[in-house]
Amino acid sequence: MESLIKPEALLDNSVYGVRQVQYTVEGVPGKDFIDAITIAAFKQSVAIESAAGGYSEVVKARQKKISDLGDALAILAEAMAKLPVKNGKKDDKVTVTNASWVRNTCALYGITFTWEGDQMKREHLMKAETNVQYQIDKEDNNLQQDIVSLQSYMTKRDNAFSAAAKAVKKANDAASSTIRNVGD
Repeated sequence: MESLIKPEALLDNSVYGVRQVQYTVEGVPGKDFIDAITIAAFKQSVAIESAAGGYSEVVKARQKKISDLGDALAILAEAMAKLPVKNGKKDDKVTVTNASWVRNTCALYGITFTWEGDQMKREHLMKAETNVQYQIDKEDNNLQQDIVSLQSYMTKRDNAFSAAAKAVKKANDAASSTIRNVGD
């Protein structure tokens, strides 16, 4: 009957009190456990950091869209304020300041409405304000979700980096302790 424990397995070749073997952790072959886990954690941290860059670009684009649409909405609201309040008719027209900019900006973000040159009727202006406000609200909600995701990525990155740093510190502390004990 063959023994389950081989004599060479009883040899202690490590400062950790356990025979070191070659580990493969997340694509880090041929390293001891501490090195492998540290390298893997640093790789994870770098991967998360590069993925987070894409999220920050999305956040910046959403912020620009919200800003542009907010400016367009302000111009539309200013035009609406020029219309008579009392005895106003839905056919009343008003000239919109910077009409071409408003038209182009809104079209860039997929919002179109009826124009008559640089003028709009009251009913079209009201629809335009509503559509632009809806897009701002929608983008604001998406922006909040993107920011939460970005914060989550940053937390994961920080945790991965912290885990790697702790592994390095523990390995260093263990080695230092061993060296101190050898001197005693």
